[in-house]
Amino acid sequence: MIKSEEKTQFAVIGGGVIGGGWVARFLLMGFDVKVFDPDPEAERKINLVIENARRSLPGLFEYLLPDEGSLMVCSNIEETVEDVQWICEAIPERLNLKQEVFAEIQAHCSMDAIIASSASGFKPSELQFMSSNPEQIIVAHPFNPVYLIPLVELVGNSKTTEKAATILKQLGMHPLTVRKEIDAHIADRLLEAVWREGLWLINDGVATTKEIDDAIRYGFGLRWAQMGMFETYRIAGGEDGMAHFIQQFGPALKWPWTKLTDVPELSEELTKKIAQQSDQQSGHYSITELERIRDDNLVALMRSLKTKDWGAGNQLNQVDTLLESTSVKPSEILTQRSPVLTSNRVVPTSWLDANGHMNDSRYAEVFSKASDIILRRIGSDVGYIAKGFNYFTVDMQISYLNECLAGDKITVFTSIHLAEGKKLDLRHEMKNAQGTVCATCTQFLIHVDLASRKSCLPVEPVAGILMALD
Repeated sequence: MIKSEEKTQFAVIGGGVIGGGWVARFLLMGFDVKVFDPDPEAERKINLVIENARRSLPGLFEYLLPDEGSLMVCSNIEETVEDVQWICEAIPERLNLKQEVFAEIQAHCSMDAIIASSASGFKPSELQFMSSNPEQIIVAHPFNPVYLIPLVELVGNSKTTEKAATILKQLGMHPLTVRKEIDAHIADRLLEAVWREGLWLINDGVATTKEIDDAIRYGFGLRWAQMGMFETYRIAGGEDGMAHFIQQFGPALKWPWTKLTDVPELSEELTKKIAQQSDQQSGHYSITELERIRDDNLVALMRSLKTKDWGAGNQLNQVDTLLESTSVKPSEILTQRSPVLTSNRVVPTSWLDANGHMNDSRYAEVFSKASDIILRRIGSDVGYIAKGFNYFTVDMQISYLNECLAGDKITVFTSIHLAEGKKLDLRHEMKNAQGTVCATCTQFLIHVDLASRKSCLPVEPVAGILMALD
C-alpha cells in the first residue's frame, strides 16, 4: 500500500473484539503490530480474529494484499508503545481506566505518536484530562468487524486527526472527521436512536427482535448500506428532491410516532424478554458461526457495490487501483505467445457454490478480468473505448481441472496466441499457490466499431502496439 521506508509501526493496547479487529486490519494491510493485553487468553482470542480476517478481508479486492506484517505480543505497555507511530487504545469503556492507561502510554511513547482511542462515547477532552500532551490523544472510533467495515470516526486536534486520516486511508479505511466534540460522536447517536425505539417496540408487544431485525435487513438497511439516510430521502422526494420530501413528510415529526424522548426501564423482565427472543432468533448458531455468516454477507454486499463504484464499493476500488500496479507487473514486457501475469488474488467467500468451491461462472469472470488487463496493455483502454472501438469476446472455452476454495490464492498467466487483423486470440492458465493448474481458457475476440456494432480493423494506438509485438 505504501513504500516500505514510510511504513507506520502500530501498537494496540487491549486485545478484545475491537482491539483484535484493529490488529487484524493492521497486519493484513502489511504493517507490523505490537499488542498488549493482561488477559492470559488474549493471544488466543486475537489469533481467532486474525483467522477470520484472513478468510474474508483479502476477498474484497481483485489483487493480493501486501505481505502480512509481523505480530509481537508484549508483556507490558512500555514495551508495546516504544518506537511506534500509532497507538490504538481499545480497553473497556471506563473513563478513569482509559485516563490511567493514557498517562502510562505517554510516559513511554514518542511525543509525535498518535494515541487513538476506540472510545464509542467519550469525548477527547474527557480522555485528555490531566494529559501531559493532550493534542496527541484523539478518538478513532471504528465499527465491528474492524477488519471489514471501513468507517472510522475521528475526533480531536485538527492536525492530529488530519495526520490520522492519511494513515487510515493507507489501511483501506474511510476516516470521517467529526466537526465538534459530542457524546457518542455521530454514528452511535443514530444507532442509539434506533435502539431506543426498538426497545419500546418490544416493551409494548408491537414486535419481536426478529421482526425488528427483518425490518432493517430486508428494508432500509439495504438502502442505508449504499446511500445513507439523507440521500435515500432525497430520492423519496421525487424530481423535486429533498425540499419536497421535507415538505411532504416533515409534519409527521410532530406526530406521536416515536418515543425517542423517553426510554423504557430496562427492568429484569424486559431484559429477559429481549434475551429470550434473541436466543430464539439466532441461538442455534454459535458466535463464530454468526461472525462468519456476517463476514460472508458483508463481503458479498460490498463486492456488489464495487460494480457500481458506489458507497463502500468506491473505497474498495480505490484500494484495487493501488494494488494493481504491484500485482500484475505492468512493466513486464508484452510479447506474442509469451505468458504474462494478469491476475494475482484470492477466492472470496461470495464466489462459493453449494459444493463449497468456486462457482463455474467465476472462472470466466477471472479470465475476463485477465483479458481486460491485456486489452489495456495493448491500448484498448477507457480512452480507446471513448473513440468508439473495443474488442468483443466471440468464443470462450474453459477446462476445469482442479477445485478452488475460499481463501485460495490464484494466479492467471495470459498470452497473446494470435493478433491478426480484427482477430485477437488469448490463452489463459490459472494456477493455485502450489503451482497446480486449476483451469485453462481459450478466448477469441473480434475488434468492433462500437457505433456500427460491426467488426473492423484496429486503429491507433492499438494497431501500432499490436504491429510491434514480437
